[in-house]
Amino acid sequence: MVMLRNSRKRERGQSKKAFKVKPKQSRKEDDFDEVVSSDSELDETEIIPKVAEQSDSEDENETAQEKKMRLTKKYLEELKMIKEQNATDDEKDLVGEQLQEDVLEKAGRLQKKIAAKCLPPDEGIIKVLKGHKLSVICMAVSSDGLLLFTGSKDCSIIKWDLKTHKKLHVMKGGSKIDGVCHRGHVLCLALSTDMKFLASGGRDKLIHIWNPNTCEHLHTFKGHRNAVSGVSIRANSHQLFSSSHDRTVKVWDLDALAYVETLYGHQDAAQSCDSLNRERCVTAGGRDGSIRIWKIVEESQLLFHGHSGSIDCVRLINEEHMISGSDDGSVCLWSVMKKRPIAVVQQAHRLEGVPKSREMWISAVASLTNSDLIATGSSDGYIRLWKCEGKFLKLTPLFNVSVPGFINDMRFTNNGLFLIAAVGQEHKLGRWWKLKDAKNFIYVIPIQGNAENK
Repeated sequence: MVMLRNSRKRERGQSKKAFKVKPKQSRKEDDFDEVVSSDSELDETEIIPKVAEQSDSEDENETAQEKKMRLTKKYLEELKMIKEQNATDDEKDLVGEQLQEDVLEKAGRLQKKIAAKCLPPDEGIIKVLKGHKLSVICMAVSSDGLLLFTGSKDCSIIKWDLKTHKKLHVMKGGSKIDGVCHRGHVLCLALSTDMKFLASGGRDKLIHIWNPNTCEHLHTFKGHRNAVSGVSIRANSHQLFSSSHDRTVKVWDLDALAYVETLYGHQDAAQSCDSLNRERCVTAGGRDGSIRIWKIVEESQLLFHGHSGSIDCVRLINEEHMISGSDDGSVCLWSVMKKRPIAVVQQAHRLEGVPKSREMWISAVASLTNSDLIATGSSDGYIRLWKCEGKFLKLTPLFNVSVPGFINDMRFTNNGLFLIAAVGQEHKLGRWWKLKDAKNFIYVIPIQGNAENK
């Protein structure tokens, strides 16, 4: 603990030293309480790639304004060269569009219009991956969309090739298996952006760290006192967040393979965990009825309420918006600036002619990052896709995809071409009832109309 405190002091000391050199960059990008009134308020240097910063030493006598202008001009020239290679007469303002997109993405407000291009897939082209003996609970997809990892109630983890739809490796688990493995249900998986680490959490209270390329075991994190229900690795970093049924959220350092700190606040089992680029994570608090955003740098948290039942799943859409699902059957769309949901869809998966019942539980939600496309899953036999209308003000249904069974987890590939669903005969958190007609499969669903975005 002393070493960790000292390391954190050194980091703070280094950051303060950096601020003295460049006082204009002292504003923390994780400060979500600040309202950005216009794109022009963002510092232009924030969208300039790090490659351009290598030329900072070209003229040590230039002023800050001259330096900013030089770096901006260089960035514009690089963008123009790239864009003009494939530009046509109708593509006059590609550089400006790219700059605007970079600014919005940096601010966490980018919303690519993807949903309108999506069409219902034919059942014949939906691929089915078979390998797990019991319900498939969780999954993780590589950033390039080529590899898939799935976890199951059979305690195993399977690595898949999404091009050939074949198994590449099986990491077996269970009480009868010798060696390092999960002794209980594998409840959550997460991949680092650079494919150096795969994290898995389970009912055995452990977090295992693997090499996703070789499937070699690297380390085991011990510390949670109950099932590990969610893991998430922050994008473009090696910072790991984990949520647990012991009501805590923990932060880990994968580079040092070390524990960092524990975050307290949830009054019930934390059921889900997610993160994007900023140094924060979002968790769903189950029956405490709360969603919490943990701001690591500020050592604070934001609290959100809106569901009347247990909040079992949550996903970030971008840095400013998120989607959540509850066992009360509702789906909520949130802004990090508001404590109450922007839009609520009650009984989102209610079957026609069927009263309020177990089929309404929202067991999984998914979002295509920085877009307007959302997916929700339950046990009514359908995955439902939604469009975020306007500036994330409303959820409009698009179409349904027939998938029998409990939808325990879902992921979009980063290019938006596929939606992958982990399906089972049983709910991921228990065995209250069983759908005998369902199969313990993984469904790879092509989202037609998105091929041009590949």
